[in-house]
Amino acid sequence: MVSSTSLAASSGVKVPESAVDVMLAAYVIQPQRRSYSLRALCEEKHVPFDEAAPSAGIGALWEAQRRQVEADGLTRVLFDVEIPLSFVLADMEEAGSYTDREALSALGDQFEERVGELIDRIHHIAGPEMNPNSPKQLSAYLFDTLGLKGGRKTKTGYSTDVDSLEAIQDQHPIIPLILEYRKYAKLKGTYIDALLRLRGADGRVHTSFDQVATATGRISSLEPNLQNIPVRTALGRDIRKAFCAEEGNVLVDADYSQIELRVLADLSGDERMQSAFRNGADIHAATAAEVYELPIEFVTGEMRSSAKAVNFGIVYGISDFGLAKNIGVSRAEAAGFIERYFARYPGVKAFMDRSVALGKAQGYVTTPLGRRRYLPELSDRSYSVRQFGERAAMNSPIQGAAADLIKLAMIKVWKELKKKGLQARLILQVHDELIVEAPAGERERVEALMKECMEGVTKMSVPLVAEVKSGKSWYECK
Repeated sequence: MVSSTSLAASSGVKVPESAVDVMLAAYVIQPQRRSYSLRALCEEKHVPFDEAAPSAGIGALWEAQRRQVEADGLTRVLFDVEIPLSFVLADMEEAGSYTDREALSALGDQFEERVGELIDRIHHIAGPEMNPNSPKQLSAYLFDTLGLKGGRKTKTGYSTDVDSLEAIQDQHPIIPLILEYRKYAKLKGTYIDALLRLRGADGRVHTSFDQVATATGRISSLEPNLQNIPVRTALGRDIRKAFCAEEGNVLVDADYSQIELRVLADLSGDERMQSAFRNGADIHAATAAEVYELPIEFVTGEMRSSAKAVNFGIVYGISDFGLAKNIGVSRAEAAGFIERYFARYPGVKAFMDRSVALGKAQGYVTTPLGRRRYLPELSDRSYSVRQFGERAAMNSPIQGAAADLIKLAMIKVWKELKKKGLQARLILQVHDELIVEAPAGERERVEALMKECMEGVTKMSVPLVAEVKSGKSWYECK
């Protein structure tokens, strides 16, 4: 799917034998390792490690790693993706994202006021001694004092996590209040307070991108974690208003449309799914039409929502139990829906089965570029652990391929901006979305460049589509 263009070589970048290189090589060789310390990496390759001069063994370590990278078919992942990407991420970290202090402070005040109101209402019901942040107190109050039923038992009592409380929220009016309190408190503490604290003298927040954190190849960010800003709620979207362009600039946002489903259609070779994407159909409505055996014009909003849950759930190996919970139907109804889905998309079913069989046979699955995910869970004694392994075998090639694509797109956009002498800078990557800050006069050129780079990064059996928007803030771009 992803063609090698030897980006590392074509960029003219000399690959130094550095700590960054050996860390990235170690990551592509085994992405699930616990430690990237030079000592651990040297010990793994039987290379002498000198505590007094820890960098002394890097050259020998690098050569040992390069041999394994070549033997494992990981050359393109390391030299076309990970090493060139490290230069892109370094630039992005240095650039940072401008944030509006006044907007953040106003939002923080709004959230704090709502938190106070919710605490008062919780105390009015449960008494002033109730601490909603204490799982022990909350568990005792809900399941002992109130005697609510259906709680999930743990070793220390009843669980009070979000899933557990949502399952019983119709049993007592205090539970929705607690859930809402937690939501506001988390948004304020995790995002508003953190962003104000981390905002530099230049008005910008410089997040750190972690290139070696995930088993599937996805990039993560920390201090602050921008990957987890909620996008499905109005409150989460409001936080994006504070991410804006500096005076005279705009933000240009390009987001891959349904990239994981397009990857699934490509990898599975399923003709119906590929046809829907080639024809520019609403994939969720098209899936509903297939599963319910109706003309697409008769598909209702509810049918489309159910099909959407299945489409995205299939990528993650969803069970009938999980689907039933997601769309509010019985487990039997959910099982029937999944069965009809696979009957209409037999290529998808065959691909999933193939991935699990391959994972069991060789101990890992790969993306088209060669990125590996090892699956020791598939041979575990525990049934639940083996089930997790099967889900990982199904979704890792898809998630990993999507990760490879967005990384290649980042490299291509970054290089093209420099090649064309534009002042625009790539500043953020969140999931399947890239954000560039550009002078207002470069807006149209940057929009066209990002769309061309992202949609043309590889050849697939279905079109890659990048939706490009621009505005003064991240919120306006969405």
